[in-house]
Amino acid sequence: MKQIQLETSFLSLDASELTPQERTLLDQALAACDMAYAPYSGFKVGVALLLDNRQIIQGANQENAAYPMCICAEPVALSRAKLQYPEAKIQWMAVRVKNEAKPALEPAAPCGACRQMISEYEGRQEAPIGLLLQGQEGLVYKFEEIAPLLPLSFSGKFL
Repeated sequence: MKQIQLETSFLSLDASELTPQERTLLDQALAACDMAYAPYSGFKVGVALLLDNRQIIQGANQENAAYPMCICAEPVALSRAKLQYPEAKIQWMAVRVKNEAKPALEPAAPCGACRQMISEYEGRQEAPIGLLLQGQEGLVYKFEEIAPLLPLSFSGKFL
């Protein structure tokens, strides 16, 4: 028997350390939170994607009283990008969260299903998608690709 240890690393940045492009993308993600439909949980998620054609595409979560039918912000934005700009590659994804009941002061990472979806998009475009994660304010977590958030990912190569 051999024990294997997985490690991950990412950058934790203060807002003052962000590039203007990163700040804009995070601001667009926070603005997308205002388009979320979250009457049950009050937990709003906004996403902004930066495409290689310099376009920014937003997405927001959409809740439903039948919780399994809820749609996360990440697939909303990913689908919009592919529909509007099918040939463009996604360079960066910014994810921001707002919680009406409790201020979200820490970054929240995409759920497991969304991580898998982002991984699939990276594979499709054969290029990494960088991630910027931030709460309503405070520190920003920066990942150069999805792999640190989804080690041992499942992909089409298994099928």
